[in-house]
Amino acid sequence: MPAASARRVSPDRCPQPSGRRRSGVVTMVASGLSNQTGAAVGALAFPVIGPVGVVAVRQYVAAAVLLAVGRPRLRHLTWAQWWPVLLLAVVFGTMNLSLYSAVDRIGLGLAVTLEFLGPLGIALAAARRRLDACCAVIAAAGVVTLMRPRPSADYAGMGLALLAAACWAAYILLNRTVGRRVAGAQGAAAAAGVSAVLFLPVGVLVALRHPPDAASIAWAVTAGVLSSAVPYLADLLTLRHVPAQTFGLFMSVNPVLAAVVGLLVLGQDLGGWEWAGVAAVVAANTLSLATRRV
Repeated sequence: MPAASARRVSPDRCPQPSGRRRSGVVTMVASGLSNQTGAAVGALAFPVIGPVGVVAVRQYVAAAVLLAVGRPRLRHLTWAQWWPVLLLAVVFGTMNLSLYSAVDRIGLGLAVTLEFLGPLGIALAAARRRLDACCAVIAAAGVVTLMRPRPSADYAGMGLALLAAACWAAYILLNRTVGRRVAGAQGAAAAAGVSAVLFLPVGVLVALRHPPDAASIAWAVTAGVLSSAVPYLADLLTLRHVPAQTFGLFMSVNPVLAAVVGLLVLGQDLGGWEWAGVAAVVAANTLSLATRRV
């Protein structure tokens, strides 16, 4: 899902000019809104081609962008480089498919909040502070609130969102391995290309069983551009002007952005308990990052 996790960024200890930092903040806001708006727009095509069809188109768009930027030299990759790339491709596709399927069942805000447990879990697992243990408890309380038993609870949708969270965590770890073994963005680009190839038969099958109309294709392509191309390029610019810790703090706000966009674009309103759960997960990550020394 998020393009930013495909890159390893060293914390920036050098002071940044205020103008550039303001520009970076504006770009971060635009990237987050673009990502969540893309997911909401993709949901508009669900009635025609379903989450699978939308994800297939998104994978094609992501591959086109990353291959153009990374320009991987595939013939020169060794098996030691290829195997994490192949795993990354599978995880990338599974992450997006499980997330969009969850959005279809439980709504954008809840799906993104539960998916966010992936990177949060990675961050807390590596921590050794008591404060981080408290953050883990806060996040767990938020999850319990979101997944509490009730007649309208869709546990299959929640399970898909948690699968997306596990895939996001694996995505981060695999990107670290790929980043160490393959220069630049070539590894991420190769993985996106392989994932797109894997989704080619899926896209053909969806098109044959559920012939898309022009509107659904437009929604799906727009989702791919807004959720893949724009965030990837925006985050590249942002990380030049904003410290990594600040970038991570802003990423914490994505569940809130998803809930707001879901309300405005899809009419998916959250109840008081759901907002409390979202706030707990966001607060846990924000507190952990804000108090961490860089």
